[in-house]
Amino acid sequence: MNQPSHVFTATAATFERDVIQRSLKVPVLLEFWAEWCGPCKQLKPVLEKLARDYGGAFELALVDVDAEQQLAAALQIRSVPTVMLVKEGQLVDGFAQALPEGQLKAFLAQHGVEPEVKIAGAEALDADATAAEPEAPVDPAAEVERLRAEVAAEPDKDELKLDLALALLRAGGSTEEARALLDGLPANLATDDRARKAQARLGFARKLEGAPPRQALDARVAADPADHEARHLLGLRLIVDGESEAGLEQLIALLQADRDYGEGLPRKALIDAFTVIEDPALVSRFRRRMSSILF
Repeated sequence: MNQPSHVFTATAATFERDVIQRSLKVPVLLEFWAEWCGPCKQLKPVLEKLARDYGGAFELALVDVDAEQQLAAALQIRSVPTVMLVKEGQLVDGFAQALPEGQLKAFLAQHGVEPEVKIAGAEALDADATAAEPEAPVDPAAEVERLRAEVAAEPDKDELKLDLALALLRAGGSTEEARALLDGLPANLATDDRARKAQARLGFARKLEGAPPRQALDARVAADPADHEARHLLGLRLIVDGESEAGLEQLIALLQADRDYGEGLPRKALIDAFTVIEDPALVSRFRRRMSSILF
Protein backbone atom coordinates (compact mmCIF):
# COMPACT_ATOMS: atom_id res chain seq x y z
CA MET A 1 0.00 0.00 0.00
CA ASN A 2 1.39 3.40 -1.03
CA GLN A 3 1.97 5.97 1.70
CA PRO A 4 0.14 9.31 1.59
CA SER A 5 1.77 12.29 -0.08
CA HIS A 6 4.60 13.90 1.94
CA VAL A 7 4.92 10.80 4.15
CA PHE A 8 7.83 8.36 4.00
CA THR A 9 9.57 5.69 6.08
CA ALA A 10 12.95 6.62 7.56
CA THR A 11 15.70 4.11 8.38
CA ALA A 12 19.21 4.35 9.79
CA ALA A 13 20.59 3.71 6.30
CA THR A 14 18.61 6.57 4.73
CA PHE A 15 18.45 8.97 7.70
CA GLU A 16 21.18 11.33 6.52
CA ARG A 17 19.74 11.66 3.00
CA ASP A 18 16.01 11.49 3.68
CA VAL A 19 15.82 13.39 6.97
CA ILE A 20 18.90 15.53 7.60
CA GLN A 21 19.48 16.64 4.02
CA ARG A 22 15.77 16.99 3.25
CA SER A 23 15.29 19.18 6.33
CA LEU A 24 17.65 21.74 4.83
CA LYS A 25 14.83 22.54 2.38
CA VAL A 26 11.66 21.67 4.32
CA PRO A 27 10.96 20.80 7.99
CA VAL A 28 10.73 17.06 8.68
CA LEU A 29 8.49 15.73 11.44
CA LEU A 30 9.71 12.38 12.79
CA GLU A 31 7.24 9.97 14.39
CA PHE A 32 8.76 7.05 16.28
CA TRP A 33 6.10 4.34 16.54
CA ALA A 34 5.55 0.62 17.07
CA GLU A 35 2.91 -1.80 15.82
CA TRP A 36 1.92 -2.77 19.39
CA CYS A 37 1.50 0.88 20.51
CA GLY A 38 -2.15 1.93 20.85
CA PRO A 39 -1.52 5.72 21.06
CA CYS A 40 0.67 5.44 17.96
CA LYS A 41 -2.31 4.13 16.01
CA GLN A 42 -4.31 7.17 17.12
CA LEU A 43 -1.56 9.68 16.29
CA LYS A 44 -0.32 8.34 12.96
CA PRO A 45 -3.47 9.02 10.87
CA VAL A 46 -3.74 12.54 12.31
CA LEU A 47 -0.13 13.31 11.37
CA GLU A 48 -0.67 11.86 7.90
CA LYS A 49 -3.76 14.05 7.45
CA LEU A 50 -1.79 17.15 8.47
CA ALA A 51 1.04 16.25 6.09
CA ARG A 52 -1.52 16.08 3.29
CA ASP A 53 -3.42 19.22 4.38
CA TYR A 54 -0.22 21.28 4.73
CA GLY A 55 0.64 20.55 1.11
CA GLY A 56 4.38 20.10 1.51
CA ALA A 57 5.01 22.68 4.25
CA PHE A 58 6.55 19.76 6.14
CA GLU A 59 7.40 16.12 5.47
CA LEU A 60 6.40 13.29 7.82
CA ALA A 61 9.01 10.58 8.43
CA LEU A 62 7.87 7.36 10.13
CA VAL A 63 10.36 5.31 12.15
CA ASP A 64 9.39 1.83 13.36
CA VAL A 65 11.41 1.50 16.59
CA ASP A 66 11.29 -2.30 16.47
CA ALA A 67 12.78 -2.36 12.98
CA GLU A 68 15.18 0.54 13.65
CA GLN A 69 16.46 -0.12 17.15
CA GLN A 70 19.90 1.36 16.46
CA LEU A 71 18.43 4.61 15.17
CA ALA A 72 16.00 4.86 18.10
CA ALA A 73 18.85 4.28 20.56
CA ALA A 74 21.06 6.89 18.87
CA LEU A 75 18.29 9.49 19.24
CA GLN A 76 17.58 8.36 22.83
CA ILE A 77 13.95 7.38 22.18
CA ARG A 78 12.59 6.06 25.48
CA SER A 79 8.88 5.72 24.71
CA VAL A 80 6.45 5.69 21.80
CA PRO A 81 4.95 7.60 20.27
CA THR A 82 7.71 10.19 20.25
CA VAL A 83 7.63 13.05 17.75
CA MET A 84 10.62 15.23 16.82
CA LEU A 85 10.86 18.21 14.47
CA VAL A 86 13.99 18.54 12.34
CA LYS A 87 14.73 21.91 10.71
CA GLU A 88 17.88 22.86 8.82
CA GLY A 89 19.55 19.63 9.87
CA GLN A 90 18.83 20.07 13.59
CA LEU A 91 16.46 18.45 16.08
CA VAL A 92 14.70 21.55 17.38
CA ASP A 93 11.80 20.27 19.49
CA GLY A 94 9.62 17.28 20.24
CA PHE A 95 7.13 15.56 22.54
CA ALA A 96 6.36 12.01 23.69
CA GLN A 97 2.60 11.54 23.58
CA ALA A 98 -0.39 11.43 21.23
CA LEU A 99 -1.71 14.97 20.85
CA PRO A 100 -5.03 16.04 19.27
CA GLU A 101 -4.99 17.78 15.90
CA GLY A 102 -5.38 21.27 17.36
CA GLN A 103 -2.33 20.90 19.59
CA LEU A 104 -0.32 19.41 16.73
CA LYS A 105 -1.14 22.45 14.59
CA ALA A 106 -0.11 24.75 17.44
CA PHE A 107 3.18 22.86 17.81
CA LEU A 108 3.91 23.28 14.10
CA ALA A 109 2.90 26.94 14.11
CA GLN A 110 5.23 27.57 17.05
CA HIS A 111 8.09 26.61 14.75
CA GLY A 112 6.87 28.54 11.73
CA VAL A 113 5.27 25.60 9.93
CA GLU A 114 1.98 26.72 8.36
CA PRO A 115 -0.18 25.21 5.58
CA GLU A 116 1.25 25.88 2.13
CA VAL A 117 -0.55 28.76 0.39
CA LYS A 118 -0.06 29.32 -3.33
CA ILE A 119 0.10 33.01 -4.20
CA ALA A 120 -0.36 34.20 -7.76
CA GLY A 121 2.82 35.74 -9.08
CA ALA A 122 4.98 34.21 -6.33
CA GLU A 123 7.24 32.61 -8.93
CA ALA A 124 7.88 35.99 -10.50
CA LEU A 125 8.68 37.51 -7.11
CA ASP A 126 11.10 34.68 -6.39
CA ALA A 127 12.76 35.23 -9.74
CA ASP A 128 13.13 38.97 -9.03
CA ALA A 129 14.67 38.20 -5.65
CA THR A 130 17.12 35.75 -7.21
CA ALA A 131 18.13 38.24 -9.86
CA ALA A 132 18.73 41.02 -7.33
CA GLU A 133 22.32 42.14 -6.90
CA PRO A 134 23.97 41.10 -3.59
CA GLU A 135 24.21 43.87 -1.02
CA ALA A 136 27.58 45.34 -0.07
CA PRO A 137 29.10 44.00 3.18
CA VAL A 138 27.94 45.83 6.29
CA ASP A 139 30.46 47.15 8.80
CA PRO A 140 29.59 45.35 12.10
CA ALA A 141 30.40 48.32 14.34
CA ALA A 142 28.41 50.71 12.16
CA GLU A 143 25.47 48.30 12.16
CA VAL A 144 25.49 48.21 15.97
CA GLU A 145 25.39 52.00 16.19
CA ARG A 146 22.64 52.24 13.57
CA LEU A 147 20.47 49.72 15.43
CA ARG A 148 21.12 51.38 18.79
CA ALA A 149 19.77 54.61 17.32
CA GLU A 150 16.70 52.81 15.91
CA VAL A 151 15.99 51.11 19.25
CA ALA A 152 16.27 54.46 21.02
CA ALA A 153 13.82 55.97 18.52
CA GLU A 154 11.36 53.04 18.74
CA PRO A 155 11.88 51.42 22.19
CA ASP A 156 8.71 49.33 21.94
CA LYS A 157 9.76 47.60 18.70
CA ASP A 158 11.07 44.24 19.92
CA GLU A 159 12.24 43.11 16.47
CA LEU A 160 14.84 45.90 16.50
CA LYS A 161 16.12 44.70 19.88
CA LEU A 162 16.64 41.22 18.45
CA ASP A 163 18.47 42.72 15.46
CA LEU A 164 20.68 44.70 17.85
CA ALA A 165 21.48 41.62 19.96
CA LEU A 166 22.58 39.74 16.84
CA ALA A 167 24.64 42.69 15.62
CA LEU A 168 26.40 42.98 19.00
CA LEU A 169 27.32 39.30 18.98
CA ARG A 170 28.56 39.42 15.39
CA ALA A 171 30.69 42.45 16.17
CA GLY A 172 32.13 40.94 19.35
CA GLY A 173 30.40 43.60 21.41
CA SER A 174 28.99 43.51 24.92
CA THR A 175 27.65 40.05 25.73
CA GLU A 176 25.88 41.51 28.78
CA GLU A 177 23.99 43.99 26.60
CA ALA A 178 23.10 41.23 24.14
CA ARG A 179 21.99 38.94 26.97
CA ALA A 180 19.74 41.65 28.45
CA LEU A 181 18.15 42.31 25.06
CA LEU A 182 17.46 38.60 24.46
CA ASP A 183 16.10 38.04 27.97
CA GLY A 184 13.63 40.87 27.44
CA LEU A 185 12.13 39.49 24.23
CA PRO A 186 8.46 38.42 24.24
CA ALA A 187 7.66 34.71 23.84
CA ASN A 188 6.78 34.97 20.14
CA LEU A 189 10.25 36.31 19.31
CA ALA A 190 12.19 34.23 21.82
CA THR A 191 11.62 31.11 19.66
CA ASP A 192 12.37 32.90 16.36
CA ASP A 193 15.17 31.32 14.29
CA ARG A 194 17.19 34.53 14.64
CA ALA A 195 16.76 34.40 18.42
CA ARG A 196 18.01 30.80 18.41
CA LYS A 197 21.05 31.94 16.44
CA ALA A 198 21.68 34.75 18.94
CA GLN A 199 21.29 32.40 21.91
CA ALA A 200 23.79 29.99 20.34
CA ARG A 201 26.30 32.80 19.83
CA LEU A 202 25.72 33.96 23.39
CA GLY A 203 26.24 30.41 24.63
CA PHE A 204 29.63 30.31 22.91
CA ALA A 205 30.59 33.62 24.51
CA ARG A 206 29.54 32.38 27.96
CA LYS A 207 31.58 29.19 27.65
CA LEU A 208 34.65 31.21 26.65
CA GLU A 209 34.41 33.62 29.59
CA GLY A 210 37.53 33.02 31.64
CA ALA A 211 38.83 30.41 29.16
CA PRO A 212 42.56 30.29 28.36
CA PRO A 213 43.74 32.21 25.26
CA ARG A 214 43.91 30.42 21.95
CA GLN A 215 47.65 29.84 22.08
CA ALA A 216 47.36 28.09 25.45
CA LEU A 217 44.53 25.89 24.16
CA ASP A 218 46.58 25.00 21.05
CA ALA A 219 49.45 24.00 23.30
CA ARG A 220 47.24 21.86 25.55
CA VAL A 221 45.72 19.95 22.61
CA ALA A 222 49.14 19.43 21.03
CA ALA A 223 50.55 18.12 24.32
CA ASP A 224 47.54 15.89 25.06
CA PRO A 225 45.12 15.07 22.22
CA ALA A 226 42.81 13.49 24.84
CA ASP A 227 42.37 16.84 26.63
CA HIS A 228 38.69 17.07 25.72
CA GLU A 229 38.08 20.30 27.62
CA ALA A 230 40.86 22.11 25.75
CA ARG A 231 39.72 20.75 22.36
CA HIS A 232 36.12 21.83 23.02
CA LEU A 233 37.15 25.37 24.04
CA LEU A 234 39.59 25.61 21.12
CA GLY A 235 36.82 24.67 18.68
CA LEU A 236 34.54 27.37 20.10
CA ARG A 237 37.35 29.95 20.13
CA LEU A 238 38.18 29.30 16.48
CA ILE A 239 34.53 29.64 15.43
CA VAL A 240 34.11 32.88 17.38
CA ASP A 241 37.32 34.19 15.77
CA GLY A 242 35.88 33.52 12.31
CA GLU A 243 37.88 30.35 11.56
CA SER A 244 34.76 28.23 11.21
CA GLU A 245 36.20 25.25 9.38
CA ALA A 246 39.12 24.85 11.78
CA GLY A 247 36.72 25.11 14.73
CA LEU A 248 34.40 22.48 13.29
CA GLU A 249 37.36 20.16 12.73
CA GLN A 250 38.14 20.36 16.45
CA LEU A 251 34.53 19.62 17.43
CA ILE A 252 34.29 16.71 14.96
CA ALA A 253 37.52 15.30 16.38
CA LEU A 254 36.01 15.55 19.86
CA LEU A 255 32.86 13.74 18.70
CA GLN A 256 34.96 10.97 17.17
CA ALA A 257 37.06 10.62 20.32
CA ASP A 258 34.19 10.53 22.83
CA ARG A 259 30.64 11.25 21.74
CA ASP A 260 29.41 10.93 25.34
CA TYR A 261 31.87 13.46 26.79
CA GLY A 262 30.08 15.99 28.98
CA GLU A 263 26.70 14.24 28.55
CA GLY A 264 26.76 14.56 24.77
CA LEU A 265 28.57 17.93 24.67
CA PRO A 266 30.32 17.31 21.30
CA ARG A 267 27.01 16.81 19.47
CA LYS A 268 25.41 19.80 21.22
CA ALA A 269 28.40 22.00 20.40
CA LEU A 270 28.26 21.02 16.73
CA ILE A 271 24.52 21.74 16.50
CA ASP A 272 25.06 25.16 18.09
CA ALA A 273 27.94 25.79 15.68
CA PHE A 274 25.71 24.93 12.71
CA THR A 275 23.28 27.56 13.95
CA VAL A 276 25.98 30.20 14.30
CA ILE A 277 27.98 29.63 11.10
CA GLU A 278 26.59 31.42 8.05
CA ASP A 279 28.21 29.27 5.35
CA PRO A 280 25.57 26.76 4.16
CA ALA A 281 28.01 24.63 2.14
CA LEU A 282 30.43 24.31 5.06
CA VAL A 283 27.62 23.51 7.49
CA SER A 284 26.15 20.90 5.14
CA ARG A 285 29.53 19.18 4.76
CA PHE A 286 30.08 18.93 8.50
CA ARG A 287 26.48 17.86 9.15
CA ARG A 288 27.13 14.89 6.89
CA ARG A 289 30.31 14.07 8.79
CA MET A 290 28.50 14.32 12.13
CA SER A 291 25.71 12.06 10.90
CA SER A 292 28.18 9.47 9.58
CA ILE A 293 29.72 9.27 13.07
CA LEU A 294 26.43 9.16 14.97
CA PHE A 295 24.47 6.85 12.67
